[in-house]
Amino acid sequence: MEAFRTVQGEGAHTGRPSFFMRIGGCDVGCHWCDVKESWDAQRHPLTSLDELLELPGNQDSIVVITGGEPLMWDMGPLTEGLRARGFRVHLETSGAYPVTGSWDWVCLSPKKTKAPLVEWYALANELKVIIFNDDDFKWAAAHAEQCSAQIELFVQPEWSRRDQNIPKIIDFLESNPQWRLGLQTHKYIGMP
Repeated sequence: MEAFRTVQGEGAHTGRPSFFMRIGGCDVGCHWCDVKESWDAQRHPLTSLDELLELPGNQDSIVVITGGEPLMWDMGPLTEGLRARGFRVHLETSGAYPVTGSWDWVCLSPKKTKAPLVEWYALANELKVIIFNDDDFKWAAAHAEQCSAQIELFVQPEWSRRDQNIPKIIDFLESNPQWRLGLQTHKYIGMP
């Protein structure tokens, strides 16, 4: 769908310059999604693998594959090509589809509309749960229980409700210190 340089704005790698590849296509359908234009893959022209592998240039060490839901497609050829060129390849996924590709970092962000496959819990380095309403705290805890003890845990307010949910998240963090507050810092600083 699009490719761009930015600063990673979310999660464990916040603040790191990165090159993002947003893959078109998603059937997970979160009502609060901030990139709904990614859902219909047919709205975005196909890009050849060779073109994708030329995009990052030499200045980025991290390429983040995001969506939409990138795992609707076989990510093997893309990740192998990027890693062969020396890039660290990060994934942001709902975990709703089987694993393809070779990843240096996996951010699992489970969604209620299409739950993750069990295989993702062992592979995830980071669990990011979007907090839209109060039930999402229970959702977060239920998914954290399935992950490894080494996973980094983030609760992130849904952007349109951040002002009302950040105080609730702070209360949650007080009694659940293994979690951290995740913010979409790229939006605060005006980057994509």
